Formats: sequence, structure tokens, C-alpha cells
Amino acid sequence: MLEVTVVLENKSSEPLYLQLYNYFKQEIQNGTIKPREMLPSKRKLSLHLGISQNTVETAYQQLLAEGYVDSVPRKGIFANEINTDLILKPSIDSSKNSEVLKEESESYLVDFSHGRIALEHFPYTIWRRLTIETLYEDQSTFFLNGDCQGELPLREQIAAYLFQSRGVKCSPEQIIVGAGTQYLIGLLTMIIGRDAIFSMEDPGYHRTREAFKDQGVNVIPIPLDDDGISMKHLYESKAQITYVTPSHQFPIGMVMPITRRMELLKWAEEKDGYIIEDDYDGEFRYRGKPISSLQGLDPNGKVIYLGTFSKSLIPSIRINYMVLPMTLLKTYNNHFSLYKQTVSRLHQHTLWNFMKEGHWERHLNKMRTAYRKKQQTLISSIKKNLGDQVRIIGDDSGLHILLSVQNAMLEKELIVKAKKEKVKVYPSSVYYQDLNSNKRPMVLLGFGGLSESEIEQGILLLKRAWKL
Repeated sequence: MLEVTVVLENKSSEPLYLQLYNYFKQEIQNGTIKPREMLPSKRKLSLHLGISQNTVETAYQQLLAEGYVDSVPRKGIFANEINTDLILKPSIDSSKNSEVLKEESESYLVDFSHGRIALEHFPYTIWRRLTIETLYEDQSTFFLNGDCQGELPLREQIAAYLFQSRGVKCSPEQIIVGAGTQYLIGLLTMIIGRDAIFSMEDPGYHRTREAFKDQGVNVIPIPLDDDGISMKHLYESKAQITYVTPSHQFPIGMVMPITRRMELLKWAEEKDGYIIEDDYDGEFRYRGKPISSLQGLDPNGKVIYLGTFSKSLIPSIRINYMVLPMTLLKTYNNHFSLYKQTVSRLHQHTLWNFMKEGHWERHLNKMRTAYRKKQQTLISSIKKNLGDQVRIIGDDSGLHILLSVQNAMLEKELIVKAKKEKVKVYPSSVYYQDLNSNKRPMVLLGFGGLSESEIEQGILLLKRAWKL
């Protein structure tokens, strides 16, 4: 294995994946890692450095996107030959070097990240007041450990909200609050048992796939058809568990119709299995009538519902939740209730107050309006400036679209050309289990964190970058 001597700083403000990416990038630029030299596998490197495979995967995908490495199917990741004459040599002064890296990370004029939200609409004044109220002396019990499932008053608010908005039928006792979808996926895998046969949409959310794999689960990829996950392939897979994003398939974007939802529920009943329904941005729908959640349509207790406040409120609050069927709740209570709660009680209490006083509903309505305007700006700007040389995919709901670009450029070329115009777009290939299985050059454009003028500027720059 290639000797990797990077020192990762866990306490650094720079994410681990970015530290690892910068290390390999520098080594390739300096020629320390030779052209066509193979990088360590994700599993070996994660063990060597004591980090998750997901962290390694994210670093490698960034290197792939920028052309520093190539992925060869069934062989591995290999360094590319870089024209070092075009690379600015780093200064020996480490402080100046860090400034260069910071400037590089901030050099984009427009970043179409799907992980960013419209922070300009966050109710800072209200949230500050509620946070201060939580810190009053008579609330000092919130400084101690709380309920392993999450604070009961918050779970009561979540249960009421889910029934009203998504048709989810559950009691507060069925809800488990946790810090992030990946944490809840890990816990859920232990509750169900690693011997079960798991499957998920392909393409699908790569962080969930890695969370399954890190739990030692072999995940069977199930291709999509026009309505979502392919029932033919799901039956053929012999899977007992499947993970889906029916309200806004990630990343393709289709909304699963009621007919496919009923077919999926029938499959779960016949297989005596479970459906994991990740409703990650179900609040934001721009056309068509709302469709009830799979969980709300399920009469047999076969759907596990996952939700989050990351898209609708703020990502850093790290408050996610899952609704367990009664059979799995019994297993949780018998074997896994010793796991302590991972979300701050202070944040939980603040969010409870925020929901109880009606701020949550008003905030959500405001965000729906804001995101609808941003999405309309994005779509109209694409149609006006890029015309019939692109195809928009998945614009019925959510905070991102896919753009299929028909100019003979590969995905990597599209990303690199966009970067030269200081626009950051994202690969779609990372969401396929086999990175090379996606033959259509598509990039992902998120719009939640951009202003309408930034969106229009970004599309104009992409037109120039891609010569459309």
C-alpha cells in the first residue's frame, strides 16, 4: 500500500475529508505520488487513519471531480499526470499556505451546493430568545442527560406535525431523535440485524450507502424506472429491507406515484420485510398534489420513516428523527435503549418551544415561498440561456435539480470547465454504486443557499464554460 503519512487534526475547523483531499492533491502536484500510482483502497485507508470510509470516499470523489485521479473499475484509484508548470508552488510558510488553501476554497463566485440553505430567512431573533429562555436557571435540568429517545415534549410536537403535514400515523413513543441520518441508519441496522438482506435505490444517497457498509451490511443496488425503484429488480434481489426516497428521489428527483407506493407496500407485506422511507426534503413540493407518506399508507407496520430539520431549519442543529413500527420499537426498548441521546437537550427544548409557539409553521411557509421563487429563477434562467442543449431532471420538488448536458463533454469535463469560470457544480456519478455505470453526463445543481441574482450569474457563467 502507498505510504500515507498525513496527520489529520480532529479539532481543526477544516473537515477531515478536506484535509485528506488537500494532502493527496499536494502529493500529486509535488510528484511525490507518481502518475498511475495506485492510491489505497477506501477500506484500508480508513483503517490505517482511523477514520470512516465515508470520509475517504468524499475526499476521493473531490479528487476525481478535479481530475487529480482516475477510477478504474475493479482495479482502484490511480493518480493522474499533472502539468506541474501550471501549478503555483506552495510557500514554505505554513500560515501563508493555509491562507492560500482558504482563498482557494472561497474562490468560487457561485457554488451550486445542495447542502446549503437560505440562511437569510432564518429567524435569528426568535431563535435567540428561545435559546436564552432554555438557559434560565430553573431550566438547569437540561444540562443533564435526557431521554434516550429524545425529549418527550419535542416528540409530541413532531408526531403532531407529521400527521398534519405528511400523513404519518405514530405516537410520540415510536419516535427516536438522533444526530443525523447516518447515526440513525447505524442504529436502525443494529435494531433490524445485520443478517438481513438490505437494498437501496441506485442511484441513491451515497452517505446512506456508506453508513450501511460501515455497519458491515452488503447493500444490493436496485435500479430505477420512470416511477422510482424498480419492483421487478427488487423482487429478483431477494432483499428483505429497502431504502427509498419516494417524495423526491435522490438524486434523480422523481416523485413516486401512488401506484408504485402501493406496489412497494405490497412487496413489504409479502416479504415480511421493511421499507426505510427517507423524507429528507418532503416539505418542498412545487407542482402536483401532495401524496401521503408511505408510512401513512401502510396498514401493516412495515415502514420506518426518517425525517430531518436540516433542510427546513438549519443543518448544524443536527436534529433528525425516525418513526419505528411497533415490532422494531419493542426490539429497541429491549436491547438498545442503553444508547444515550446524541442531540443536545438545550437544542431539543429550543426547537420544542419554536414549534409549540407556532414559529415552525410560519417559518416553513416562508421557506416554501422562498425556495419556489429560487427554483423558478433557476429553471427560467436555464431555459433562457442554455436552451435545448440541456435537459432538466427532477424539478417537481426539493432543493436541487440534475442537469443533463448534451455538448459531448464528460461529467468530469463539465465540472472542470465550470471551475475555470469560478462556478462549482457537483457530480452525479458518486450516487451510483458503480461510479462508471452512469453513462449520461449529468451534474447536480443545488439552489437553496443562493440568491436569485447568484443563480442567474451562475447559469450565464456555465453557458460560457460549456460553450452552449
